[in-house]
Amino acid sequence: MVCESWKERLDTYLDGELAHEEMRTFDAHVRNCPSCSADALARVQFKRAIHLVGKRFTPGAEFRNRMQQSIASKPRRAFRMGWMLAAAAVFLVVGTLTSTYLGNRSGRDQVFSEIADLHVATLASSSPVDVISTDRHTVKPWFQGKIPFAFNLPELQNSEFSLLGGRMTYLEQTPGAHLIYDARKHHISVFVFQEQSLPARLTDSSLIPAKLSFNMETWSQGGLRYFVIGDASAADIDSLARLFRTAS
Repeated sequence: MVCESWKERLDTYLDGELAHEEMRTFDAHVRNCPSCSADALARVQFKRAIHLVGKRFTPGAEFRNRMQQSIASKPRRAFRMGWMLAAAAVFLVVGTLTSTYLGNRSGRDQVFSEIADLHVATLASSSPVDVISTDRHTVKPWFQGKIPFAFNLPELQNSEFSLLGGRMTYLEQTPGAHLIYDARKHHISVFVFQEQSLPARLTDSSLIPAKLSFNMETWSQGGLRYFVIGDASAADIDSLARLFRTAS
């Protein structure tokens, strides 16, 4: 019963709809509560499964034409037929406009949402990293043969960051690297993917949604797409991003 009040707001937390300070409080609780972390992980996995299932079928032009022909082949009263065609026309116009709008905006926002989900799911996991080491010369070679690209890790000496380890991850079925860093007791995720393997909409995904509860930076460099995300301060996110830019 102790965690009931927390679990009631887990979905709001996972959707990134909490205030920044509440998000940090939830992060701390989830990291230290096995029950809530397991529940959060299960909900994130369920959310991603629904998202993948929803993308299995997208109506195309052929389907639209078939529906129009089906309507046209069964004429009834002229008034009803005219109403149906008008309604179909409105539906198609609205659908086209909505599809274009969502494709440009929601597609990009969905990517950032998935990155946030990956970050939260990893922190909620009982095994957040597959290779545990503070040595970049141990973590970097671990990825060889597991992902189709190589990347450099920054030197952290005299910085406020410490490397905790890394793991493999996937973004829309694209394999990548997930590094986890610590800064003043805040965990920061760094994701690295091969740019050419990602959806085309990511090539200009520089506008991060304002509603995202985490601080994030993303950029493309050397054919790779980087994401730095966490509940650390914007200054810390920027500092770690600059270290990666320099290392690359």
